[in-house]
Amino acid sequence: MNQAREEVGSFLPQRIRAILDRSTFSLWNGLEEIRLRLGRPLALHGRMGDCFLSESGVAVSAEEAYRPDRDDLEKALQLVSSSSLYAFDEELRSGYITIPGGHRVGLCGQAVVRDGRVARLKHITGMNYRIARQVKGAARPYVRYFLDYRRRRVYHSLLIAPPGGGKTTFLRDLARCLSDGIKELGFAGFEVAIVDERSEIAGSFQGRPQLDVGERTDVLDACPKAEGMMMLLRSMGPEVIVTDEIGRAEDAVAIEEVIHAGVTVVATAHGSSLAELRSRPGLRKLLDEQIFERALILGWSRGAGTVEQLCDLTNKRGPELVSKKGWPNA
Repeated sequence: MNQAREEVGSFLPQRIRAILDRSTFSLWNGLEEIRLRLGRPLALHGRMGDCFLSESGVAVSAEEAYRPDRDDLEKALQLVSSSSLYAFDEELRSGYITIPGGHRVGLCGQAVVRDGRVARLKHITGMNYRIARQVKGAARPYVRYFLDYRRRRVYHSLLIAPPGGGKTTFLRDLARCLSDGIKELGFAGFEVAIVDERSEIAGSFQGRPQLDVGERTDVLDACPKAEGMMMLLRSMGPEVIVTDEIGRAEDAVAIEEVIHAGVTVVATAHGSSLAELRSRPGLRKLLDEQIFERALILGWSRGAGTVEQLCDLTNKRGPELVSKKGWPNA
């Protein structure tokens, strides 16, 4: 986490960074979020749980915690926007700014709405520094289950997990493995293209991926999923298209178009089971028509990102559990 400490720390106002520097170094090892809320406690979230920090850097109760003021928020905004918020209008419409290293700073305040759409944010009152974390090797033990050796392709696959369940981390590493290839598994790699609507998969900064998504991977950053899939299909000649958090009707239409063009889709969706996903119209059709061939369900039984189930969805009698033999966390 040394690298994250330097990357994120340089975009924190001096008073906030000094407080974190006074805390124990181990704090950064599992840190996931730093939350600045106007007039409310400075809060941290990570593997160590949630805590508030005082000016001395010691975890304290909410009453004793340091409370960022307007000056803290304004200085933080100047840092993350290079003193020019207008240059980040597109990102502000989505409620975040990406900084070098692939870390994201979420913003909350007053929305300015024009023609029924958010044009920008003003009077920022909350900022959430989200630490980008790669877990290389997270998907490596399971890659063979996603390969159709007979047809030399990747199965159309859906990764399912509740929010914070590790699906984007797994998806990123799976994309890297599919792109780079794994000699022991007998494949040299595929042409992979990522539609990264929220800049979470590749963590791009100024269009350049900050996280390792593979040597044969193209990234279309900050583009709506449905439109992005069609753009990549027309322009980049991918063998595999990867995207995050599908669920809208237009996503389903684009996925069917991509698959009919002979390109594999690997995507994620919020949920805890296939049954839960079927309650959502946009996903029910894809599941009922067996568009996806593999479904991997992540959970929390042994910590975030635990592989709970890996299902073969091509069985006409219903999803069939792929053997857990050899799974590292089985």
